[in-house]
Amino acid sequence: MATVLVTGATGFIGAKLVERLAQRGDHVTCLVRATSNRASIERSGVRFIVGDVCDADSVRKAVGDAEVVYHLAGVAAAFHTSSLMEVNAEGFRNVAAACAACQPAPVLVSVSSLAAAGPSPPDRPRTESDPPCPVSHYGRSKRAAELIAEEYAARVPITVVRPPIVFGEGDPQMRNVFRSIFRYGVHVALGVAGSHYSLIHVDDLVDSLIACADRGTRLAPSKEHAADPPPGYYFVASDEQPTFAELGRMIGASLGRQSVRILRSSGPALVWPAAALAEGIARVRGRPYIFNFDKAREATAGNWVCSTQHIRHDVGFAPQVPVAERLRQTAEWYRSQNWL
Repeated sequence: MATVLVTGATGFIGAKLVERLAQRGDHVTCLVRATSNRASIERSGVRFIVGDVCDADSVRKAVGDAEVVYHLAGVAAAFHTSSLMEVNAEGFRNVAAACAACQPAPVLVSVSSLAAAGPSPPDRPRTESDPPCPVSHYGRSKRAAELIAEEYAARVPITVVRPPIVFGEGDPQMRNVFRSIFRYGVHVALGVAGSHYSLIHVDDLVDSLIACADRGTRLAPSKEHAADPPPGYYFVASDEQPTFAELGRMIGASLGRQSVRILRSSGPALVWPAAALAEGIARVRGRPYIFNFDKAREATAGNWVCSTQHIRHDVGFAPQVPVAERLRQTAEWYRSQNWL
């Protein structure tokens, strides 16, 4: 058993992590905003501290005597780049600083993103050894947090996990893809049908985070990255790397559809008008959508696949359930919750 803090605990991934940690007997504290919906984790019997990663005082209070801190708080979409930097980068700085003030400092596992590293080369998966090259504002904000982690690496034992697309039961984003295929037999893949993607089920990601906390290598200080791959960074993903069109057919199969119509275009040109429409609607409604100009930058950048050899060798972690089975589980959950 460990004394644990989770930031971003009420999010899709955070709620799954909290449930798993509570099940294994850890003493879990969750840093939550006053407006957060705690319903998904209240039944786990965890402790709550109201605050925000952008508020250094509440972060220090939440870290307390934690032995492990899982940092998942962040934003994926915002109208202004400064908002992404404020939460994803400076919010992480508050967490790292609070950990550094503890004696001894807790293990800090930070959930970054493949977007922080950037798209993969055309002929192979991206590895931890490849120089980061984010193409979106979101990716740059997550990379900024990674550089802050390196600043604190001499004082805090930090491990950074970079997942790709995360899906699973309770995911509100992938729900839209499933629903389009379920209702209309249509998979929208304009400009991205032939691009390959890594992905991971939320349960596998949660298992990898716990494994990294238990036995992962920690970051080296920023000027000591002579090792190849650099220590403390891990990509985690399933073995399968389908194209976006193939993913649509796999989702169709999980829903029992015999065929799925793939809406594709010969190039990325149609992605930008679609992003402009989504961005305009979002601004009218006053709420940023996950699909916007920033996501269009990622969508038109090519393949997003990553190698999992490093985490397999270093941590001994690999997902044990094929993506097709995980998609079926997700489809069944969406059906049972009337999300389709």
